[in-house]
Amino acid sequence: MSDPVVLRAEEVRKVFRKDGYDIEVLKGISLSIGRGETIGVVGVSGAGKTTLLQILGTLDRPTSGRILFDGEDVTGLSEDRLASLRNRKIGFVFQFHNLLPEFSVLENVMLPCRIAGLDKAEARRRAEALLSEAGLSQRATHRSGEISGGEQQRVAICRALVMEPSVLLADEPTGNLDRVTATGMVDLLLEVNRARGLSLLMVTHNEQVASRLDRLVRIDDGRVAG
Repeated sequence: MSDPVVLRAEEVRKVFRKDGYDIEVLKGISLSIGRGETIGVVGVSGAGKTTLLQILGTLDRPTSGRILFDGEDVTGLSEDRLASLRNRKIGFVFQFHNLLPEFSVLENVMLPCRIAGLDKAEARRRAEALLSEAGLSQRATHRSGEISGGEQQRVAICRALVMEPSVLLADEPTGNLDRVTATGMVDLLLEVNRARGLSLLMVTHNEQVASRLDRLVRIDDGRVAG
């Protein structure tokens, strides 16, 4: 029987050194993400939300504590092994879509597959299927600057899903969108969660958005509050 927890942080601390002083951003956070679960992470600016997401996603390392993925302690893995883990198992969606402007929408979505070494035909098949689901087939040949902000963010979601990850980490994905577009974005993320059974952790300032998720985690001064 597989572990019901896909991603776990255990007593994670993060200390940054600045101007000769230690700044403790995370102060012993423990958090588990269940398979297929949706979690909203909220808190004031500077509380440590984005730092936590980056450490959960292995984009940064904790000063102390452990990150376990599928029960494996990945904290001390090499950069190459962490990069492979991220490519295969973790999807990221950020406030700024980070699409490559010189590539078409289709090429942007295909990119993680090409990095992973999948052949071009399989990468294209996956990307086209996701763009179709997101209602973006007609935008496939456009450059990112030729589509709207909401469409750019949907392309970013397709790119995050193309390697069929088990966890999707989203950092303020609706932060630059108007209310109607933001609602549609959350609808899409929840539909992805239901259809694929992947786990979703979303950092957001919008508690109305967070209230639509299974569980709410509040970060206050580097700790889980409550």
